[in-house]
Amino acid sequence: MDLATLAVFRAVAREESITRAAELLGRVPSNVTTRIQQLEAEIGVALFARETRRMVLTSEGKAYLDYAERILNLADEARQQINPEGPGGTLRIGSMESTVASRLPSLLAAFNRDWPEVTIELSTAPTRQLIDAVQAHRIDCALIAIAADDSWSALDALETIPVFREELVLLVPKGHRAVRSPADVEPMALAAFAPGCTYRMLAEEWLMGGSPARSRLKIQEAGSYHAMFACTAAGACVSVMPKSVADTLSRLGSVEAHGLMTVDTHLAFRPGFATPAFLEWRKRLLAASDIEPSASA
Repeated sequence: MDLATLAVFRAVAREESITRAAELLGRVPSNVTTRIQQLEAEIGVALFARETRRMVLTSEGKAYLDYAERILNLADEARQQINPEGPGGTLRIGSMESTVASRLPSLLAAFNRDWPEVTIELSTAPTRQLIDAVQAHRIDCALIAIAADDSWSALDALETIPVFREELVLLVPKGHRAVRSPADVEPMALAAFAPGCTYRMLAEEWLMGGSPARSRLKIQEAGSYHAMFACTAAGACVSVMPKSVADTLSRLGSVEAHGLMTVDTHLAFRPGFATPAFLEWRKRLLAASDIEPSASA
């Protein structure tokens, strides 16, 4: 097993195809097939289930992919750290969906224009999953939401810098009565991302806090802010999201927004992680920050 073989394995796992992986890697399909067969023989288990048109990871293959990702990412990090002439290599950025939509497009475009040597890999997930991914070396850094009283102990092992401040709003169907407290909210159904989302946690705490309605709150998990907004406009649910996102979705229907609180978005990374590409990305985020230094002290 070597890094080249691990890279082949990762490409096949991502593409679910020998042919597409070979095209991506600039190899012939027979070479990719041989590499996978040699790796499976060395490990002693099947990493893929061969279907008619797809190569699907087995349970053992999924577990092995996690290790392969970490090894390859660490190797890339080491190359960048040892030869820090300038930004290069791959920068793996994780982010919440809302931050990608409202904050990152222009920043990423400018970064790519100035540093085309850097390959950006961008992924999205709720905060909890992003923290885990940074810890496991699957990504290099992440933009996450941290509540003032956040007790997630995993944050103790990461460095965090506040970069953006978001106003969270409660969206209710058009014509809903005035919302002065959680008791005014109907229906008692919340459209939200899967567990691990800070905004969901805060919404649940606000809607259920100190109220007999606690047991009546239903959660309708949604895969996007578009779905949350549409469910709210249809009258089926309420939802909570950054005002900047809600404003961009207003074309999907009519809702009413009630301000709830502000929550800071932080850049999270492992202590000591300082590749040239990351340092440049951090500098640009801080330059675009809307949080005064005194506010983050």
